[in-house]
Amino acid sequence: MITNQIPKVFAAVLAVGAVAVAQTAFGAAPNPDTQREFGAKLQVCGACHGANGVPKSPNIPIIWGQQESYIAKQLHDFRSGDRVAEVMKWMSDTLDGSEVAPGTAFFASKTWPARPRPAAAVTPPAGVAVCGACHQQNFMGAQQAEGKATPRLAGQNYDYLVEQMRRFADGERANDADMVQIMKAISPADREAMARYLSAL
Repeated sequence: MITNQIPKVFAAVLAVGAVAVAQTAFGAAPNPDTQREFGAKLQVCGACHGANGVPKSPNIPIIWGQQESYIAKQLHDFRSGDRVAEVMKWMSDTLDGSEVAPGTAFFASKTWPARPRPAAAVTPPAGVAVCGACHQQNFMGAQQAEGKATPRLAGQNYDYLVEQMRRFADGERANDADMVQIMKAISPADREAMARYLSAL
């Protein structure tokens, strides 16, 4: 009788152990809603990027609803120095390894902020078609191979877009070699028209 119960008891122990392991693994990912310190770090992002998703300044990008892998890549590049911005270097350094994934997921899961925009030009400007090859025809960005992603451009702040295009063209921003080459081949006037068009979408 006892012998017959051993396999059942052993199976039950394994099941409880498996649940405990799963809970431990799940609990290992910080939750900004329940962990004060982590939540406070993400609130700091709102000081510039906006507590409601609308950045405090037009030269700061919208990150609510942005591609998750793209946000993660930029945090990595700020931390490594591949992309230079003093404030973002400091901010990325405050996040430990376990906080990056849930942090990027937190912002990616938010809704892109609705805001008044001028009507987009009926005819897309010269050069903007090249953006669709990676950023998709609707310019909403996309996950790509090996976990990489291209960011959403549609509705992004004009000032931010035109400045990043310039920085790529001038080699000041070099954390995407393809963008450097593409922007170098486009005139400042065309970049300005592209940024204005994309921001109005």
